[in-house]
Amino acid sequence: MCGIVGYIGHKQAYNILIQGLYRLEYRGYDSAGMALIKNNGILNVYKSKGKVANLEDEISGKDYEGTIGIAHTRWATHGIPNNTNAHPHTSQNGAIAIVHNGTIENYNILKEALIRHGYTFSSETDTEVLVQLIEYIKIKNKCTLFEAVREALKQVIGAYAIAVIEKDNPNVIIAARKSSPLIIGVGDDETFIASDATPIVGFTDKVIYLKDNEIAVINRNAPLQISSIENNEPSQLDIQELKMNVAQLEKGGYDTFMLKEIFEQANTLKDCIRGRISDNYEQIILSGVLENKDKFINANRIVIVACGTSWHAALIGKRLIQEMCLLPVEVEYASEFRYGNPFITNHDIVIAISQSGETADTLAAVQLAKSKGAFVYGICNVVGASIPRNTDSGTYIHVGPEIGVASTKAFTGQVTVLTLLALCAGQIRKTVKKETVQEIAKGLYQMPEIIQDVFKLDETIRNLSHTFTYARNFLYLGRGYNYPTALEGALKLKEISYIHAEGYPAAEIKHGPIALIDKEMPSVIIAPNDSLYDKIVSNVQQVKARGGFVIAITNKGNTAMKQIADYCLEIPEVPECLTPIVVSVPLQLLAYYIAIYKGQDVDRPRNLAKSVTVE
Repeated sequence: MCGIVGYIGHKQAYNILIQGLYRLEYRGYDSAGMALIKNNGILNVYKSKGKVANLEDEISGKDYEGTIGIAHTRWATHGIPNNTNAHPHTSQNGAIAIVHNGTIENYNILKEALIRHGYTFSSETDTEVLVQLIEYIKIKNKCTLFEAVREALKQVIGAYAIAVIEKDNPNVIIAARKSSPLIIGVGDDETFIASDATPIVGFTDKVIYLKDNEIAVINRNAPLQISSIENNEPSQLDIQELKMNVAQLEKGGYDTFMLKEIFEQANTLKDCIRGRISDNYEQIILSGVLENKDKFINANRIVIVACGTSWHAALIGKRLIQEMCLLPVEVEYASEFRYGNPFITNHDIVIAISQSGETADTLAAVQLAKSKGAFVYGICNVVGASIPRNTDSGTYIHVGPEIGVASTKAFTGQVTVLTLLALCAGQIRKTVKKETVQEIAKGLYQMPEIIQDVFKLDETIRNLSHTFTYARNFLYLGRGYNYPTALEGALKLKEISYIHAEGYPAAEIKHGPIALIDKEMPSVIIAPNDSLYDKIVSNVQQVKARGGFVIAITNKGNTAMKQIADYCLEIPEVPECLTPIVVSVPLQLLAYYIAIYKGQDVDRPRNLAKSVTVE
């Protein structure tokens, strides 16, 4: 969940590291720190509670010379956010510094053993235990830093991505990973380390994705060496091209990344569908499905695993796949799937959905499903991430880097890919009509223009949102395909405005939630002109009859809904299964502007980080 960045080369490290921290801040922003080694062997460590800007202020005017360094932006797991618990952590003798993303599960046992050997601890973190263990092994065994790190990691239980430096050896960084992401950027006489590609963009386009249980020795005077932690067997260097540009990491004139990413959706959906729909809308071309026809033809069942927003997309995918493929589909929270002793066979397909491709629970679910013989299909945004590298096949959503913590364009991209998958698999299985494929494929192809039309609601939603800053609770209601959309709308509001919100299938309000309805509790009701429209109208009337305030999202020209609801947000009409894509945009804007009017930091909501890479 935290962000790591490191540099060794011929340039001053500080500027590269501080820029990298800003780019990684979406991974955690409760504290930050940096360690730099000067050429004369002095190790300077700077830390600050709060955002990266606080660290920059802390370092201003101080000595930040050095061409080697490591840095960290934190999302707290062990220990409250403060300067002491911030990374980097140093060994007791002050010679070794470490940054760490992950969780050391057996840190208490290791800590007690180290205390018996005379070690003391100043922080509450598991990471300090690891750096003290490295020092202890190095002194006891009279070995190199590499050997000490490798031996320490063999004693560790848990997840980690680490970078380690030693003041007496300003030419080496040791990096390693297990279940937490870490990549190495290869430049001209310089090397970069980062939790993801964002800090590296603009410096090099050559990257190595460190694999699980690998350790790297990055030496400015020697070739890069990567080997197995367990047996030190050398790994082959797999250098890949990084396809990302600096403009994708900037706000581009918008006030926030979240607003930029909402308004990018017309273009990102173009990228998502490019090359995947034939000119006559008769054929869906999804290589991950077409190259594995037999798996989809012979499947008995599909299980989708995901977390958070991806789980909401999965619920929509369930309905799509069941209707188009005539297959039973189950949707599981990845965090529950792995502990529920799931019944999985080699006739099942398990689809794993994750924006980052590094979600710890989803990655663990992938590994469990593969161990049981299932064919595992990944739907991911980040090229080269752990999930696409660990699945049998899959599809990238291609929506570009998503920096805002609250997911927007990734959700619409996931739903789009799930729609394409359902249609493509349905064609292979001969369970979907040609006319259905053409209608939905044409709707998807036109979606960028439709979304552009929905953006015309921006000013209306902005003005409307100001009214609801008073609210302490919200209810989101939808039916059919839009029940998961209601869940997603409620999640967006909770994440960034801190207003409690619940999403429900609209008919379920009679089974309890209707007791909450009063004039102080607004309801957002998704009411497109679909097969369940008459029933949703009845739900709107039930809310209004109890004094509730209703914001309805309905299709253009629906004068009847205007007479019932307090506010109507009108969207273009699309095939029923595509309404979640269209509806999600006004829901995102509503949450965004309410949060802005409440003075919240929408890009960095409290207690949240972008990628949940620890349990």
